[in-house]
Amino acid sequence: MAEQATADSIVDFAPASADRARPFVNLGTGLLRYGLVFLLTMIGSFKFFEFEAEGIKPLLAHSPFLSWMLPVLGTRGASNFIGIFEVASGLLIASRRFRPRWSVYGSLAASVTFLLTLSFLFTTPGAIDPRSSIGGFLMKDVVLLGAAVYTAGEAWLADLARLGWKARTR
Repeated sequence: MAEQATADSIVDFAPASADRARPFVNLGTGLLRYGLVFLLTMIGSFKFFEFEAEGIKPLLAHSPFLSWMLPVLGTRGASNFIGIFEVASGLLIASRRFRPRWSVYGSLAASVTFLLTLSFLFTTPGAIDPRSSIGGFLMKDVVLLGAAVYTAGEAWLADLARLGWKARTR
């Protein structure tokens, strides 16, 4: 069986089992990738509206990583900057079929986004309180971070395969 630069390169099952699993891996990979694209472009475009800019202001204000944005760019400017970053990340991830390397960069940028938003759980007062709607909203980013890291690795393997590299099995 020819090695492919995807998830089947890390398993060592009978070819028939791998053939039956392949559609699930392909479907799951597509759902992860284009789910990220949808969420990043949708949530990123919300950042251009006043309601979202005001909604993220307390998160930014308490962040040791992003609080500098408010005095430098203002609330709307900071929100717009984040929106541009999120939309650009989503569009780069979507380029996987034609430019896998760009998709790697988009997935890595999304990973940074999700790491930063997860940091809000620890920097925003009351965020991890079980009654807080902020904490529940931010916790989904653990899964989104995993999806972004996975799609970065998958696109990287695809780019290497495009360049003629072969994936090694364990």
